[in-house]
Amino acid sequence: MTIHRTLAVLLCAALLTGCDETAVQDISGPLPTARVKFFNFGVNAPGVNFYANDTKMTAISSTSGSESTLGVNYGSVGAGGYYSAINAGQYTLAGKIAATTDKDLAIGSVAAPIASGKSYSFYLSGFYDAGSKSVDAFIVEDAFPAEFDFSVAYVRFVNAIANANPMTLYATNTVTATEVALGAAVAYKGAGAFTSLPAGTYNLATRYAGSSTNAIARTNVTFAAGRVYTIGARGDITVTSSTATNRPFLDNTANR
Repeated sequence: MTIHRTLAVLLCAALLTGCDETAVQDISGPLPTARVKFFNFGVNAPGVNFYANDTKMTAISSTSGSESTLGVNYGSVGAGGYYSAINAGQYTLAGKIAATTDKDLAIGSVAAPIASGKSYSFYLSGFYDAGSKSVDAFIVEDAFPAEFDFSVAYVRFVNAIANANPMTLYATNTVTATEVALGAAVAYKGAGAFTSLPAGTYNLATRYAGSSTNAIARTNVTFAAGRVYTIGARGDITVTSSTATNRPFLDNTANR
């Protein structure tokens, strides 16, 4: 009996040892090396979830434990404004309807290569066509400065307004009243370069070439030293209301 008990103990110990060796799987591997930020700037577009091929990149949670059918609404940025990590490769990036009706129907998409070590911003833009259930889309590379000066902020302009002419973004310091142009004129679906700007609070405005009249304006925007920002123009340039949802607006999103 003593021998049998000893053998049983040894067998159990061997089994436990074997289980211990396989209980924790090795899931280590290379992390995704590219990043994409997702914007729903399509006027009147429904709430969407953003996809890279068949992989869902953004979604809205709910208290029921099921995915919310609200999605990323117009004027909002997916993933709380953060970048989503993605492996390098060729992708079709798309915004797909989050609501139960027309669930997962792609309303805007772009096929594009995503390179390792780079960051991108994907936009639904222009005006949503309820008949064709479609909206414009484009992607731009977020080409951060190679030589980064942490004593200043970096700001660029992206134009997502389909019915606006090319515009230049201007920033006026609220203390010194110094005005600077942040790059050159940017056409629809275009992005300017990140331009250094002393940290501070600024009044922003866009203007058409040769005009001194502001096409869009936004006051008291603060840029912190060592940070990078994108000012994105969205809406309908013909709307003059200061409160309408589809009015022309300058969105301020921190890239890092």
